[in-house]
Amino acid sequence: MPQETGHITGTKDKDYDITWFVEQCLSNALRLDTFIEDAERDGDVQLADFFRRAQGESRKGAEQGKEMLKQRL
Repeated sequence: MPQETGHITGTKDKDYDITWFVEQCLSNALRLDTFIEDAERDGDVQLADFFRRAQGESRKGAEQGKEMLKQRL
């Protein structure tokens, strides 16, 4: 399958990649909310804290990616 390099979408690969990364980080942060609730419902504080830390990292990645986009677009 040929690689799309912006000819079809009008978006350079690197800009698309940053956009994709931000979307994945935000999606992951949302999904982790469910995981946190599941762990809390089961009384697993350690797992809930683990998912909270992971959620924080996903939010951080999204914020960093958004800053990169702002600088480059």
